[in-house]
Amino acid sequence: MNLIKNMRKLMSGAVVAGMAVLAVTAAKAEDMTLRGASLFDNEHAYSKTLIKLGELVNKEYGKKVTFDLRGNSELGIEPDYVNFLTQGVAIDYAIIAPSNLARFAPSVPLMDMPFVFRDLDHWNAVLSSDVLKPLEEELLKKADLMIIGYAGGGTRNLISNKKISNIEELTGHKMRVMGAPIQARVFEAIKAAPSAIAYSEVYNAIQTGVVDGLENESASLLQYKFFEVAPHITLTQHSITVRPIIFSGKAFRKLPEDLQKAILKAGKEAGEFGRALESTEDSKKLDQMKEAKQIEVHAFAEREKLLDLVTPVQDAYAKELGAEDLLQAIRSK
Repeated sequence: MNLIKNMRKLMSGAVVAGMAVLAVTAAKAEDMTLRGASLFDNEHAYSKTLIKLGELVNKEYGKKVTFDLRGNSELGIEPDYVNFLTQGVAIDYAIIAPSNLARFAPSVPLMDMPFVFRDLDHWNAVLSSDVLKPLEEELLKKADLMIIGYAGGGTRNLISNKKISNIEELTGHKMRVMGAPIQARVFEAIKAAPSAIAYSEVYNAIQTGVVDGLENESASLLQYKFFEVAPHITLTQHSITVRPIIFSGKAFRKLPEDLQKAILKAGKEAGEFGRALESTEDSKKLDQMKEAKQIEVHAFAEREKLLDLVTPVQDAYAKELGAEDLLQAIRSK
């Protein structure tokens, strides 16, 4: 009970603080403060991207605006951020995973769908264009959340306790996947045996033979030392992360018009910065583990066959979401 009371006090305090921030937001430019939130410390790519956003806004706007970024989950976790942003309290901007936006805009999960991007060039081309504009408009209309830029860039590969380099070796591979149904459907289509177990249990699950591995980015592989139990990395490059930079619509409308323009321009540029940063860091971490002989890296010889296998699954999923046109636009870019 004490824990619940303390949590309520914390959330209440955050809301009050947020209301104060918004009151300042509506005041004179020289008094203006915008508050952001991040799950990570200032060395993480997402936090660096949000810091860059503040720098770019001030450069473009020409007047001092304080960007107060609270990291290390000080203001909660992403579902909390989403609630604050939709209400226009506590925080004004954050980077949010698509999975935490899906309840507002059904087509958002397309960003996380495995194999939706052919490679980094295709991913960057889509995020640098207006292809996702319908999704942005839907999110603004239904949740009053503005996507002002796209960060991300971590590439997800197979992490296993054995070498996998073709479909035959992948067949029956017991692997942990994220809980979204599309994840299991895609990996079943490519002959694997997916299982949506808790992330905190994966290391032990590999040790005990419950699963043979998982799929994730290099940063997670390094941070959680999965290489100790699953040292084989297969470069399937099946997912490249997309992390929208979100600004509260309610907060945005309280700002001067010239500051609004500066934020929109800076958001796009901060996204470009974040994508370049994270994609570079991802490859560096992979190289770091290779040089330390912590992992063995394998090419996947039949990636085109994987794409053929998942295309019908992607088509069916897009139809369920009513997002066939959006999927086709992504593929055509």
